[in-house]
Amino acid sequence: MNKLNVLEEKNMLKLLIKLSVPAMTGMFVMALYNIVDTIFVGHGVGPLGIAGLTIIFPFQMIIMSIGIAFGVGTASIISRNLGAKNIEKANKVMGTSFLASFIMSIMLMISTYFFIHPLLIIFGASKDIVPFSYNYLKIILLGTPFIIFSMIGNNIIRSEGRAKVAMFSMIIGALINIILDPIFIFIFKMGVSGAALASVCAQIIQFLFILCFFYSGKSVLHFHIKSFVIDFKILWEIISVGSSSFARMIAGSLVFILINNSISTYGDDISLAIFGISTRFIRFILMPIFGIAQGFQPIAGYNYGARKIDKIIDVTKIAIISTTLIISLTVLLTELFPSTILQLFSNDHRLIFAGSNALRIMVVALPLVGFQVIGSTLFQALGKAKPALILTMSRQILLLIPLILILPRYFGITGIWIAGPIADILSAIITYFFYNSLMKKLKIII
Repeated sequence: MNKLNVLEEKNMLKLLIKLSVPAMTGMFVMALYNIVDTIFVGHGVGPLGIAGLTIIFPFQMIIMSIGIAFGVGTASIISRNLGAKNIEKANKVMGTSFLASFIMSIMLMISTYFFIHPLLIIFGASKDIVPFSYNYLKIILLGTPFIIFSMIGNNIIRSEGRAKVAMFSMIIGALINIILDPIFIFIFKMGVSGAALASVCAQIIQFLFILCFFYSGKSVLHFHIKSFVIDFKILWEIISVGSSSFARMIAGSLVFILINNSISTYGDDISLAIFGISTRFIRFILMPIFGIAQGFQPIAGYNYGARKIDKIIDVTKIAIISTTLIISLTVLLTELFPSTILQLFSNDHRLIFAGSNALRIMVVALPLVGFQVIGSTLFQALGKAKPALILTMSRQILLLIPLILILPRYFGITGIWIAGPIADILSAIITYFFYNSLMKKLKIII
């Protein structure tokens, strides 16, 4: 039986649902454990504990940037080679990706360990928050190689149309984390260190699950130790395609650092906790968008490799419409019940009162994000690294950073909350021009 039959489906809506729903489910659960993590810390440690986790988030984004960059770049190349029936090249891509990313993760883990305190200050930690952030980061570092391997592995699994396997991988990791969180935080009284240890244990279990899948022979690709040889030509292609995702995450990390420091200037530790809660919640409600994007990428890449341009156009339109509708409904509910959402994380009345207004502002332009994400993913899937990189850089670097530097000077802490929505609106406009140009070129090929 041909393991690639799933990608030969003619009905694009049916195929997108088949690949996206498992991805959405897995990512929902992964995002849920981040939410639950924050809820347990909020009730077990308090607002300062949440603020401590918020300070660490930029570093976690750096770790994820490596996993996403290698994962997206690897998946894009593999899906196109599977479409062209070049299994040997796909195997080389997998081996190069895993080995290169492992070396990089070890280097990042070791180098960061010796500079934790200076990094926390750079990330915007106050003297009251430093102990919480330090205790969390020194343990989270141990999971660096495992989380990067898992992110790449799940992208590879999706690239061959095995979205349900990737979903189970993410669910297993998330459930382990959710189970261990209350045990370490409340029973063993470990505080934020317990939350970090639960995350590392979950990452190791997820790593082992993915490893077992590749060794089981159920994958289209052949997973052998001898495959772990770096082909520098392939490595450059992986980095090139994944560079936009890497840039988006690194830019996001820089934005977080900038916001953390800006909050220290124009707000206080409660404001930092509000930002941490709002950010995690926003990431949670955006998971359907990224789930659809992950299901969309192998479809677009495979059909581009097979030169079936009409299918690419069809599935792109479906993906844009579905992401926009889903996030619009979620934003509406958030605008109506912001205080109810915040009460899940904390009983602090000041946090709930100030946070309700901030959350309403921060989510208002999110319905535009679906178009941005699908547009950028389309360019990545087709191997067009430069446009994807430009779209990513425009939102985070060219728009958001200047807005964060300028707006708080005139609007105080509110200026920080409104910077994101303004950047989303402007970024959607830029994405439209790139997307419209690409659609015209694809229609000419048909």
